[in-house]
Amino acid sequence: MTRAADWTVARLGDQSGRTFVVTGASSGLGVAVTRHLAAHGARVIMAVRDTRKGEHVRDHLLAANPGADLDVRRVDLLDLDTVRRFAEGLHSDAVAVDGLINNGGIATVPRRLSPQGVESQLATNHLGHFALTGRLLDLLTAGSDPVVVTVASSLYRMGRLDPDDLAAEHRYSPGGAYAASKLANVLFALELDRRLRATASPVRSLLAHPGMAKTDLNRQAPPSARAVSSLMGLLYRRPVDEAAAPILYAATETAAPAGLHIGPGRPLRKARPTFETITGSATDPDLAARLWSRSVRLTGVDIPPTK
Repeated sequence: MTRAADWTVARLGDQSGRTFVVTGASSGLGVAVTRHLAAHGARVIMAVRDTRKGEHVRDHLLAANPGADLDVRRVDLLDLDTVRRFAEGLHSDAVAVDGLINNGGIATVPRRLSPQGVESQLATNHLGHFALTGRLLDLLTAGSDPVVVTVASSLYRMGRLDPDDLAAEHRYSPGGAYAASKLANVLFALELDRRLRATASPVRSLLAHPGMAKTDLNRQAPPSARAVSSLMGLLYRRPVDEAAAPILYAATETAAPAGLHIGPGRPLRKARPTFETITGSATDPDLAARLWSRSVRLTGVDIPPTK
């Protein structure tokens, strides 16, 4: 485990002239990432499920930074039709995209299915971002130092994923489904990196995670799970601006490495982007290929395969 030399959010460079799409930009980490990017000159397209909430957040950010360039647009990652319409809107408006931050997500919710019949956490956290990335890849390819940052979690190590049972019909627990979706995030980002490299694409695919952050991501979790999370949070949860540091580093630093999990470092210490080796099922190329194939069939979106 190695660290980026003393990098903090305070060292975030000038982002003038760059455009970032940030999913989940109306709460938690998404707000922090949006605020910092906009404060350093970037245009941020706030991709949110609830546009009224997104506009409220945008107005609050503008009150603190009147010069911020913020554009609220609707996308519900659970519904692939809204993902398609969101991407079509960016194409119609000829929006140049330099960075896509796949941050939005849900956690530890009761079992429900997406319109495509996929368990909702996997559908939202993985499948929606898979489709969005594929639909925006041409805009990213034309960008400056283009990057896709997928926000995962160290809980991927606990994930169990069966590409033939994406509806979680045979076994379901809210926490287990969340871990499976984070494993899917890691598998996707690594496979995307492999495909982009093989086709000499200028787009980079990076992985980042915030550690435990002071957000309300688990607000729909069962009471027992919320109690455990709250207890652990007293010791380990970082302020959201600290937790956002690995994501911002991955999104803005060309030296950020692919193929590693960029996290905040050890608990109880000030966050510094730290490069963690991927382990376990996330390194299984067969599992990655099976998940990719299923994702293509469900979304109708693909990214060119290796040569």
